[in-house]
Amino acid sequence: MNLRQLPLALALTAAFVLPAQAQSLVELYDAARGFDASYQSAKSLYEANLSKAEQAKAGLLPSANLGLGVNRTNIDSDIESFERSYGNQSATLSASQPLYRPANVATAAQGIKSAEVALAQLQTADQDLIVRVSQAYFDVLTAGDSLNFVKAQKSAVSEQLASAKRNFEVGTATITDTREAQARYDLVLAQEIAAENDLRVKKVALDQLTGKTDAAPKPLAVPVVIAPVAPADVTRWVAQSEAMSPAIRQAQLGLEVAQLETQKAQAGNKPTLDLTGSYNISKNNGSSSSPLDYRSNVAQVGLSFNLPLFAGYAIQNRIKETLSLEDKARSDVEAAKRGVAQATRTAYFGVESGLGQVKALEA
Repeated sequence: MNLRQLPLALALTAAFVLPAQAQSLVELYDAARGFDASYQSAKSLYEANLSKAEQAKAGLLPSANLGLGVNRTNIDSDIESFERSYGNQSATLSASQPLYRPANVATAAQGIKSAEVALAQLQTADQDLIVRVSQAYFDVLTAGDSLNFVKAQKSAVSEQLASAKRNFEVGTATITDTREAQARYDLVLAQEIAAENDLRVKKVALDQLTGKTDAAPKPLAVPVVIAPVAPADVTRWVAQSEAMSPAIRQAQLGLEVAQLETQKAQAGNKPTLDLTGSYNISKNNGSSSSPLDYRSNVAQVGLSFNLPLFAGYAIQNRIKETLSLEDKARSDVEAAKRGVAQATRTAYFGVESGLGQVKALEA
């Protein structure tokens, strides 16, 4: 089942009867969300991307470091005939706070957009899971119906074979009639074996998707009552799809991230300004020139300014690269919109056609 078949599949779900041990499409979908490896992988990727997005904020926050140092020096000189040992212990606490870093601002904004992209990717994985579960669900129902149909054929052909044998015994039919009936029976028997195997394979696929060993889809109620598509206007469905599609949202966010990447590249020509501070404590147990101990405390606060002047045209070429990637992202957005619009129209007309076929078969 593909995306265009999904609306009809979901509509049919509402018409299920309730045999014992059978599960609805929603129940099996919930089971698949907790078991399917592809969905769990997408969920883990989503959580990882959320953490990665938080990392992007670090460039706007203060940083602090603590450094410790200890050393010992021993001097033993034959020339001056003296021996001296002295040491030094120091501790330095340093911190900095970015005041003006446009590249870091763009990076933080990209982190927010990346979190939204991760959510769109998870929604896409969720929709894909719905389609795969629906496909496996209705594959089992279809295979079961096919097997029942073949069994009914087998019963009818079996009666025809028995009748042909009786007629041959009483002389009202030829051996050819009997052999033809036997051939039809053998063919239906082979079809039954194939149908049983197909049903078994379809059930295994559904079990593997949901993590159940006895997944049993609820059969459809008879007669099936399917509501008509509302609104009966394909353009409104296309507009709604474009507004809610995770694929389009992901492409649009990709464009916004690309635009922020251009801002980061352009920030390479701009100055940066940081507030810095440090506090150092140093204790010396003598020195090479004096046996006296002394201690010093040094505190510093300042501003660090940096202005890029020339980087071998790296920044200019980086800007050209990001502008080209922006154009690519715009094309991706347009391609996503066209793809969603086509898929929506295909799904709409597929549902309309399916409803017409159901009505025709009921007549």
